[in-house]
Amino acid sequence: MRSILPLLLILISFNVQSQWIKDSVLIEGHYRMFTFHQPDTNLKGGSLLFLMHGSGGNSSDIIAKTNKLEAIAGKDKLLIIYPEGYLHFWNECRKFSTAAANKENINEEAFFTEMINYFTNKYGINQHNIFAAGFSGGGHMAYKLAMTMPAQIKAIAAIVANMPDSASCDCRLAGKALPVLIINGTDDKTNPYNGGEMFVNNASFGVVRSSENTFAYWSSLAGYAGMPTKTLLPDTDTTDHKTIESYAYKAANKPPVTLLKVVGGHHDYPGDIDVYLYVWDFFKAIK
Repeated sequence: MRSILPLLLILISFNVQSQWIKDSVLIEGHYRMFTFHQPDTNLKGGSLLFLMHGSGGNSSDIIAKTNKLEAIAGKDKLLIIYPEGYLHFWNECRKFSTAAANKENINEEAFFTEMINYFTNKYGINQHNIFAAGFSGGGHMAYKLAMTMPAQIKAIAAIVANMPDSASCDCRLAGKALPVLIINGTDDKTNPYNGGEMFVNNASFGVVRSSENTFAYWSSLAGYAGMPTKTLLPDTDTTDHKTIESYAYKAANKPPVTLLKVVGGHHDYPGDIDVYLYVWDFFKAIK
């Protein structure tokens, strides 16, 4: 009996852990890792969502924030992928990034293309319903995907991230309009809401545009003019001393573009919304 119980415990532990899968694809000599939750429903024709961690982080940082989204993923035929940056960083569009990913010019487009192929072949996801969102440096990676792979990415969301200004950007911009959601805090010292120099681990990563200018870039590409629609989101967490103002452009035959201005927000998540549920609601409303 003493030999059976440890075996049962091992089997139970294995079954729990097997719900999450880690895998990799080989890109130009580097094994690039990603994590996803084993689907328990048929995902043929379903959607794919990449969620990217911040600079210096890893996929666990995002997974810790997506319990509610993972809980509805099967119902919505959604597969959520948590890619790992190269040595914890992304080779996004910030020219002056000191990260090895940038210095070695790691091929992120090839990585995401191979992941798309992997999940298309494995689960039959709809290649017209591929979305990307990220926090901080992951938000910069989302901008890069929109700027360099707009034929493969349907929409993006960037959380506490502004686009680099033209002098600090080393990506070739495709200039294609996409649905974009931006969520930035007015008191963010890392990603300054009003633009300016960005520092990561006390190293300058160059200058970013303001949140309004980033919003204006995408809304102009989409063909919008005039003032966006302003609404105040419900203040569901009165203890966090933050409120959220939404500025949105939405019109028939144009991609929606929205800026959530988190008044009093820092380089973190606002308490008034579940950010990743909000992001997915924005994405799945796109026709």
